[in-house]
Amino acid sequence: MDELDVLERLVRRYSPSRRETPAVGEFVRLARTLGYAAQVDAAGNGIAWRGRGRPKVLFLGHIDTVEGELPVRRTRDRLYGRGAVDAKGPLAAALLAGRADPGPGEYRVIAAVGEETDSRGARHLLGRSRPDALLVGEPSGWDGVTIGYKGEIELTATFRAARTHHSSPSPTASDLALAWVGLLRRYAADHAGESPFRSLTLKVVGMESRRLGGTEVAAVTVDLRLPPGLATDEVLRSLPRDPGRPSIEVRVRVEPIEVSRTNSVVESLVVGIRDLGARPMLWRKGGTSDLNLAAPAWGVPAAAYGPGNARLDHTDREFVSRSELKRSVAVLTRALVRLRSGALTPRGGVEGA
Repeated sequence: MDELDVLERLVRRYSPSRRETPAVGEFVRLARTLGYAAQVDAAGNGIAWRGRGRPKVLFLGHIDTVEGELPVRRTRDRLYGRGAVDAKGPLAAALLAGRADPGPGEYRVIAAVGEETDSRGARHLLGRSRPDALLVGEPSGWDGVTIGYKGEIELTATFRAARTHHSSPSPTASDLALAWVGLLRRYAADHAGESPFRSLTLKVVGMESRRLGGTEVAAVTVDLRLPPGLATDEVLRSLPRDPGRPSIEVRVRVEPIEVSRTNSVVESLVVGIRDLGARPMLWRKGGTSDLNLAAPAWGVPAAAYGPGNARLDHTDREFVSRSELKRSVAVLTRALVRLRSGALTPRGGVEGA
């Protein structure tokens, strides 16, 4: 079974969030074929492991995808299909890297559920056994390592106003919502940094209005992306109260994360990339991942890594090439040997939360 065979088995099981069960079953069967012990946990995560004792190296991937089934297509050197990049390619690389059982201690690969929605699979793991090192499976390119993700707040602000004639000088509920968003944009502009990653950004992702008897109701949903150093508590405390005194429903709340570029997981991946003759790239991304949750909770050396072009995330053009996957497996294999043979430092070095 070559690298694309492993990836194809995972991609052929369409697995949007909350419908991951068939794909998790395939992950367990595949892991056992590759020499792992494997099972499904109480949250529905697929768990595969080799070895025992310390150090405990954990690869936290996710098997769910966004909605939208795609034809699975394979050429001589590429595998196309939903999840090939985000994030079954990293999951396949993690399984392949551990099949040789490189060194002492335990290596565990997680096919987590729900990452694209509420991260329920990762949240289930946080109160359980703490690893000594954490790799999160997300596309970084075989020669890149992701060390930072922005935080996120998605909220809906609801405004109410008395219904009046449109010629009236009194603002409508929609007027109040638009004015409130304007103030929020000014707040975001006041937190602009030297780069998009260091800046607070805002997008309006939905708006609706309706009439309830003599009352107009307008609801606006906004998505804020937070740089490291700006906590969600601070942003929520700073939301405008006027105009309109809206009621606020927070739908998503994730703290930003930036790990030290010198922690032992980052360094082990960097060494592996250099061993293959490339110059490593360190990425800081505007999205979120399970790194945001797990690295601060466990306080261990951590980074995100995996094959694939992150610009293809959630698109209909997802593919991973054999050469990209093969190089990622080689990098991960080298990193695992290094981590399991004494390269671990005791702390994670989280820089932003």
